[in-house]
Amino acid sequence: MTTLSQLHSRLLLPLLLQVLVAASTLLIQPAIAEQRELPITLAGCPDKCGNVSIPFPFGMKPGCFLDKSFEVTCDDSFNPPRAFLPFGTGGSAETMSVSYYSVSQTSGNSSIIGKEDSDVFPVELIDISITESEARAYGKVASFCNTNVTKGTSRTTFMTLAFDVDGLTAPLLVSLTRNVLVGVGVEVQPLVFKFNTMGPKDDPLASCRSNLIGNLQQASNGSCSGRGCCQASLPEAIPLTGVSVVVPTRINSLWETSPCSFAMVVENSWYNFSTTDLYGNITNKFPRGVPYVIDFAIRNAECPAKGTQPSLDYACVSGNSSCADVTNGYVCKCLQHYEGNPYIPDGCQDIDECELLHLYPCSSDGICKNRLLGYDCPCKPGMKGDGKAGTCQDVFPLVAKMVVGVIGCFIVTAGLLFYILLRQEKKKMGEFYEKNGGPILEKAKTIKLFKKEDLKEIIKSSNLIGKGCFGEVYKGVLDNKVVAVKKPISGSVLENEQFANEVIIQSQIIHKNIVRLIGCCLEVEIPMLVYEFITKGNLEDILHSNNKIVPLSLDVRVSIAAQSADGLAYMHSKTNNKILHGDVKPANILLDDNFMPKISDFGISRLIVRDKQHTDAIIGDKSYMDPVYKATGLLTERSDVYSFGVVILEIISRKKATHSDNDSLVRNFLNAHKEEKMATELFDMEFVAKSDLQILDSMARIAVECLNDDVDKRPPMIEVAERLLLLSRSRSRP
Repeated sequence: MTTLSQLHSRLLLPLLLQVLVAASTLLIQPAIAEQRELPITLAGCPDKCGNVSIPFPFGMKPGCFLDKSFEVTCDDSFNPPRAFLPFGTGGSAETMSVSYYSVSQTSGNSSIIGKEDSDVFPVELIDISITESEARAYGKVASFCNTNVTKGTSRTTFMTLAFDVDGLTAPLLVSLTRNVLVGVGVEVQPLVFKFNTMGPKDDPLASCRSNLIGNLQQASNGSCSGRGCCQASLPEAIPLTGVSVVVPTRINSLWETSPCSFAMVVENSWYNFSTTDLYGNITNKFPRGVPYVIDFAIRNAECPAKGTQPSLDYACVSGNSSCADVTNGYVCKCLQHYEGNPYIPDGCQDIDECELLHLYPCSSDGICKNRLLGYDCPCKPGMKGDGKAGTCQDVFPLVAKMVVGVIGCFIVTAGLLFYILLRQEKKKMGEFYEKNGGPILEKAKTIKLFKKEDLKEIIKSSNLIGKGCFGEVYKGVLDNKVVAVKKPISGSVLENEQFANEVIIQSQIIHKNIVRLIGCCLEVEIPMLVYEFITKGNLEDILHSNNKIVPLSLDVRVSIAAQSADGLAYMHSKTNNKILHGDVKPANILLDDNFMPKISDFGISRLIVRDKQHTDAIIGDKSYMDPVYKATGLLTERSDVYSFGVVILEIISRKKATHSDNDSLVRNFLNAHKEEKMATELFDMEFVAKSDLQILDSMARIAVECLNDDVDKRPPMIEVAERLLLLSRSRSRP
């Protein structure tokens, strides 16, 4: 038996999905798909003449059309340019002749009293449709206009698509199904002949008759039933490369009000009869002509039989295309669910039916999904039926919808709350950025400002590599470089302009023995600093924790001491602003893979208020702290000298200085110095050679001078660095 809770679980999950889909539809506007620009002609060939597209097999340049019958001429003397079928053999043309008639009042017979042949014009194209295998062009209008009761002017048109070409093989033919003969006049009987067959013995191909004499009220707008306008179809059994349209002489008594009758072969349904066309001289009503339809095909050929290899001149070259036989030839079509030009390689491409919903139905309750050879329109979640047929229906009861509606409201509310919190967080980060001196640091070119998001993955507990009085240190990767991120403890840095100025000063320090400050993050309450990462760790771990694993030769130790001193000397005397370290110890001397030392962690110096030398609190490791600084709170560069003296003693003894045993390491060396003897028993037992002991003794003497209780008698750091560098160079001489 199904319990109530089981029923709810079955109903709520799909309903919840429905709500989520609906919410995403409302919140996210779908992108409007751009219409694809499919190629219509061969590569490198122009595809436009003015506003007319010219698809292959038509073309305007040699190599761009299938043969001369499909050549198009673009006349750019017009604005915009116009496209024409070329004049001459194998091309297309229109001719027009004008004849003058005289009618005897006594006998009623007519006679030609004068004749003037007009120019021959090429046929102007309107458009070309590969899908329908047809083109549209402008055709001239034939007419007869009465001059008076005895004279009239006859204008006969000739429209031809191919001179001296057999109608059975001509690629371009007048469409017999898409065109009709239309005549307009009070009394008119237009005739259509096959081009150049207008002899008296030739029967017309089509004709119609309009007669309104004595009953003009029978004409009505839009009607071509023989009352002011007549219409006739063309014979479908006769291929036509051209037609002649004649309006026979009809002198009528209404010549003053209805002087003209006219006729045309025109695209079916294009002309809409108006009774006003019966009155006045309207020979210039169609200055460029009227549209008529041309069928085109690959003539004198047929589609290859199924299973046979097409001939080399087979025109349907695109994949996903097919061939269809027509009268005396064949045409090429794209397969169903493909569109494009089948006459060019890769011309037929898959249709995205979901972009053409006016042709491929998918109801608003369906989800349109395009695929090859069609599309799918499944109903939205929570509905059943067929989206194509528009039969999608809800499958859930009203109560379930209400439950899901409540859940949906909860989700939307939670989303809004999250959005509000996100806005507040961004506002808070902006306030931190201002407080921490962001506007000032933006102008500094030596420091990079990182976003909080950039450091989010680095400051995780799994990346923690150390802690100090300044805060925590994390290892991570930024901009494809390994870095160390220092996250200060609360209240350990200056604020606003003071912090910004200190950071700018530090970022300007570029020395091979000082860790480089890369950038900082200001979008947090306490700014985080980003430094270059030094690979081998700190000197304290190498001296004490790993003494059996990492042997340190005397040359390396002297070099570490000398270069560390050089870095401190640079901070004290070779920068624009004197920088005091305040916490010199082996843990703050980092070593790279070549044992080159780099001074790190300037926590104490950043706490110093500008233009003052006293700190509010004594911060630093008491095992290395200057007793004078400890007693007075006065931090000077000689305080760093004292601390460095302790570091030298650790380097030469490989013993750790500790505050808990009253600095026995420092006291023992000072006692040996007072007794004016070499503290051989205090040196690292690894060294026993006399020359090594002399070097160690020299370093011990330098250290003892640094440890002098009289601050003024301590040597400056630049002197300490020079003396250690001399010792280092003496070791490197052969």
